[in-house]
Amino acid sequence: MAKPPEMTKHRGFPSGLPGHGHHFTIRRVNEKGATPLKPLQRLARPNTIEQKVDAAFLHALWHHFGNEPFERGNLDAGRLNLLFGREVVPAESPFDPTSYQALLRIDERVARKSFPESFEDVFEV
Repeated sequence: MAKPPEMTKHRGFPSGLPGHGHHFTIRRVNEKGATPLKPLQRLARPNTIEQKVDAAFLHALWHHFGNEPFERGNLDAGRLNLLFGREVVPAESPFDPTSYQALLRIDERVARKSFPESFEDVFEV
């Protein structure tokens, strides 16, 4: 039996948005490998719960990692993919979108323009 890939668990990072069922992290390694990171289209959806969840996730990323590169680890691929290629970008070249060890970073200029509320000290949903 093949050994499952290693995955960093970001201790202290919120697991999701309380009371909404939206997850920010995964609990275990996918035995088949990490779900590939790829930009997903985000439809115009101001003032929807989906927009607020994206903003809350970015808030958690910013307040946990700041402008430093961070490892993908146990961060949820579906949630990352909604920000990937815009607010969250690769921090290394070459970049492996299927690696739990892939390094990412927040493009602060783009993120502040898209989700200014994510940079406040307190985020209210």
